[in-house]
Amino acid sequence: MGSGRRAVPDFPWPAGAATGVGSLPGTDIAEAQRLIMGELPELPHLAELPDRGPGADMIGRTAGLLVELPVQIYVGRWQMAPRPGKDQRRIADLMERDLDQLSEQADRFTGPVKLQAAGPWTLAASLDLQIGGRMLRDSGAVRHLTESLAEGLRRHVAEVQKRLPQASVLLQLDEPSLPAVLAGRIPTESGLGAYKVVDGPDAATGLRTVVEAVGVPVIVHCCAPAVPLQVVRDARAAAVALDLSFIKDLDPLGEALEAGLGLFAGAAPTRPPADGRALTSAQVADRARKLWSRLGFPAARLPQQVVITPACGLAGANHAYVREVLKACRDAGRRLTEV
Repeated sequence: MGSGRRAVPDFPWPAGAATGVGSLPGTDIAEAQRLIMGELPELPHLAELPDRGPGADMIGRTAGLLVELPVQIYVGRWQMAPRPGKDQRRIADLMERDLDQLSEQADRFTGPVKLQAAGPWTLAASLDLQIGGRMLRDSGAVRHLTESLAEGLRRHVAEVQKRLPQASVLLQLDEPSLPAVLAGRIPTESGLGAYKVVDGPDAATGLRTVVEAVGVPVIVHCCAPAVPLQVVRDARAAAVALDLSFIKDLDPLGEALEAGLGLFAGAAPTRPPADGRALTSAQVADRARKLWSRLGFPAARLPQQVVITPACGLAGANHAYVREVLKACRDAGRRLTEV
């Protein structure tokens, strides 16, 4: 499929890099960040610890970055709030603690560092309006949310760049709900219907609003089946992050990679196999190599264009398995650079 003739752009990560998707188990941010810095030295990321409760989860954490759109917990769900309150303060406190640890542990780091946040469509499908229903029901609210998110993430990125002046920043937008949004499969609160379909060009416009605002390379992550690669490309993302086990049709992926899209390849399972042991680094590397070979691209491009990751977040795994998986991903990335 791949001719290999088209010039491949320089990618904003080192060859043979590996990274995590974001979440880890536990509640100790210092320990989690130390693990990441130690096991993923080429491309570390800001740890996410959802076990700490509301405000540490993906939706609450990202909602806390919104500009002039306060949120609160209501009946176990995040919804828009009339004014900032204790829930908003809790989100801010957790993020401040996390950034302090990143600043301390990556003080002299000179490579790329990855941040993660929910993308606009997953946020719109998860946040409730005060009057009821998801924000997704109101196209005007979605536009307002997207613009607020874009500005909030611009400020977040700038804050990290200020704290880590020698590092470069990458931003991952987590969009697990994007395929369901595009297919009209987000259920209404009654469960009897679904919100209207969002078409691909509109979805790409929303993502592109964020991509263009933050001013750093953006990876769109979706660990659900049927990742909409054309939407990711039209959003001008630098890379897509996906679970390799969900790839069924090679053609769209091959076309996207041929056009210069980077791939964060979810090649290591997030749960232990039946025998309880993580895949070896050789097995993880082999999964990426086999895909690359099936696509027909030159082997020399593989370590440049592909970053090895777990299939998705690791919050549900035990600590021993997490360490094994991150080490396997790191060593698999290095194996890809070997001739």
